[in-house]
Amino acid sequence: MKKTLLATAIVGALGASAAAQAATVYDQDGTKLDVYGRIAMGIAGGGPEYNGSGEKIDNDAEFVDVYSRLGLRMSHEVSRDLTAFGRVEWRFDGDERTGPSGNGNTGFKEVRQSYIGLQSDQFGTFQAGNFDSFYNQFVSLPFDVYIDRGLEFAGHPKQSRGDSIGYYTPDLSGFTAFLQLKHYSERGLTETEQTSEGDVIAPQGGVRYAQGPVTLGLGFVEDVARGGGNAEMLYGLIGSYDITDQFSARLGYETRDDNDTRGGGFDTWGLGGTFTTGPWAFAADIYDVSPDNADSRTAWALGSYYKVSSNFDVFLELQQADQQSISVNVFDNDEIVGVDTADGDDMYWLTGARYHF
Repeated sequence: MKKTLLATAIVGALGASAAAQAATVYDQDGTKLDVYGRIAMGIAGGGPEYNGSGEKIDNDAEFVDVYSRLGLRMSHEVSRDLTAFGRVEWRFDGDERTGPSGNGNTGFKEVRQSYIGLQSDQFGTFQAGNFDSFYNQFVSLPFDVYIDRGLEFAGHPKQSRGDSIGYYTPDLSGFTAFLQLKHYSERGLTETEQTSEGDVIAPQGGVRYAQGPVTLGLGFVEDVARGGGNAEMLYGLIGSYDITDQFSARLGYETRDDNDTRGGGFDTWGLGGTFTTGPWAFAADIYDVSPDNADSRTAWALGSYYKVSSNFDVFLELQQADQQSISVNVFDNDEIVGVDTADGDDMYWLTGARYHF
């Protein structure tokens, strides 16, 4: 799928995408196998001071794995216009010893993606399995530039990740339409194990326009309760504009209806940009998040990235999920009558390095 400069600016500064870094281990008679991955480690600190129960927690600095992964990408040319493809990708702990003599983990802790499909330049692409949300790939992608925290719009797991099928059209004069269905099954469960929702299908779809410097995505997700939603519709309109070859701006709006029993409605506005120069890239975003049944908050994120080589990069990211208000003295006849203040979480920060292969 085509990506805009906005979505790939960070990737370029970080040493190219997984596809560019992949090592081809087999390529013969139309069949190809690539191996790719990254080892990423860093130090993270800050963030929320309290858990969901209101209990104070430790948010001191810690040595962390930063989404290390290993993947295989396969394809076979069935004909000049039809290609069969497959992909599987695992996440593993890269910052500490694992296994029976370590912390009890087996090393590979997650199958992040695993899907197969057919791709045709004339008829489009169909795929099935465990893959990134199409809404994220076609709508919220311009804001999905941070390695860790910073995205306030729907991310890649949104009503996706397993038991999904999807289709998107070829590029039609800049337009690409998409549709995805996620199935939540209760097959094999007893009556006591079954949920009140039962079997559920969560659709998502929309259209993206990408032509020249402009990219604009419009989409929806039925945010069902089985997938962590509130059983209401989510809509998004998100776009980007490449002002120059080095600077891109982005603007987005996302909303979800409020549910009578679950609540969960919100309106979110986002504004940001990415600037690249030589081996450097910088990203900045600010959001206004207005829940229907809670206080509004202002969130922001900053990122700086340096490409040491085509395979090695270093980074620093800062994120404030709920910006603390600046204290403002309220005067009446030159006398202070009040102070406008509000508390927020500590600023989250992450710094580290990644090696791509």
